[in-house]
Amino acid sequence: MTNHSQKPHGNKWLVLATTGMGIFLATVDGSIVNVALPTLVDDLNTDFSVIQWVLLAYLLTVTTLMLSIGRLGDMIGKKRLYALGFIIFTIASAFCGLSPNVYWLIGFRVAQALGSALIMALGMAIVTEAFPPYERGKALGISGAIVSVGIAIGPSLGGVILSFLSWRWIFLVNLPIGIVGTIMVFRFVQTIKPKGKQKFDYIGAIVLFISILCLLLGLTIGQQQGFTRPAVSILIAGWFITLLLFILVEKKSTHPVINLDFFRNSLLSINLTNAFVAFIGIAGTIILLPFYLQNILGYPEMVVGLLLCVLPVSLGITSPIAGTLSDKFGSEKISTVGLVIVVIGFYACSSLRADTSIPGYIIRLAPLGIGMGIFQSPNSSSIMGSVPKAHLGIASGLISVSRTLGQTVGTAVLGAIWAGRTFHYSGSVHPDGATRSSISAQIGGLQDTFLVATFLILLCLGLSIWKLYFRRSETEKEALSETSPGKGPGGFDNA
Repeated sequence: MTNHSQKPHGNKWLVLATTGMGIFLATVDGSIVNVALPTLVDDLNTDFSVIQWVLLAYLLTVTTLMLSIGRLGDMIGKKRLYALGFIIFTIASAFCGLSPNVYWLIGFRVAQALGSALIMALGMAIVTEAFPPYERGKALGISGAIVSVGIAIGPSLGGVILSFLSWRWIFLVNLPIGIVGTIMVFRFVQTIKPKGKQKFDYIGAIVLFISILCLLLGLTIGQQQGFTRPAVSILIAGWFITLLLFILVEKKSTHPVINLDFFRNSLLSINLTNAFVAFIGIAGTIILLPFYLQNILGYPEMVVGLLLCVLPVSLGITSPIAGTLSDKFGSEKISTVGLVIVVIGFYACSSLRADTSIPGYIIRLAPLGIGMGIFQSPNSSSIMGSVPKAHLGIASGLISVSRTLGQTVGTAVLGAIWAGRTFHYSGSVHPDGATRSSISAQIGGLQDTFLVATFLILLCLGLSIWKLYFRRSETEKEALSETSPGKGPGGFDNA
């Protein structure tokens, strides 16, 4: 594990507060709009096929840009780009709130997403630079808790705003936080100038952009129109081809967007893979639970909103605790414990029924949030600690992309599995979708989907256990080499 030896910033907790404001803004804005979609359809005189791009344009822009932004941060410094992110996000929020029609709103959402991408891609890197290694887990754990609070509060805050004010205030409410956050970036975030002159790999960045865009569009269209559509096949093939092209470009580049040698580090690769797969499972859960709570259990929207908070709230409580524990006992051990609890949670959720009580629901869902909280912050800390200081920006971007891509893949793939299994149990394909199938069929599909998620996390757990064994073996080899005859301290020849 790389030991970042730079001197921690004196105002590290103020730095964390600053990045926390950025994380909160970005995560709230990713979810607050969902609740306003029906209102936007009416007020902007449009339909769902158009209004959904208010969400999709934001997601596509954020995910496709984060890795390139991480690389830029490593090249020219993170503070200026992070401050620029706050400025763009704040100004774009104002214009979103003033949009005269849906097309202007979609355009300003793209600008807002650019600001969000700058904030999300560089936040973890700035926190890692500000805190010493022995406090990194705690700091990233608190950041993870802020993410959970943002996700949990977004829909609720949106509902409150829509109850008393126009939908425009969903965006205008960002202005005071954005202004204060911008001031705090300039005041508290340390300016760290990267050493040496580097060139930005424009060709690699463009190919990477196209590759991720093809994947996201393919998954999005597949989820909405079916994965057998020709457009989906073309986009997925385009993603695969451009991904191969990106690897070839990066191997020949002297200043690549992503140094592919990073992935020779098996610990880094496993940690990123586990994060990606874990978010696939969690995203699939988040997309299915509202249908279960509202359509099957019959709870009103307010109760559904409160019950959906079980997962992010439990995650937010355990994330800082797990981060602190990982600083003391090691990231790999704590994150592995987290995966064990996530497996238990998914398996417990596979027993949800049409007559499950609220306490029964909470008992099943809480382990998912607790396990993810215990897994996420130590896993992120391990990733940030395994790369050189000069590449913290790209490492932060990789973590953010693993989260957003995992959420997109999970929503599309687990949603499709649920629909397919529901149709299987109903014995026919309902023309109005799986949500119109019988309750027993929907429950069967839900239980099977949770079993698939359980299997996916079991694979992650297997990788994590192998990682622990591999790490122990490497440590034992180093110890043997250090004590071998003819070797001095550190394993170097005495001669």
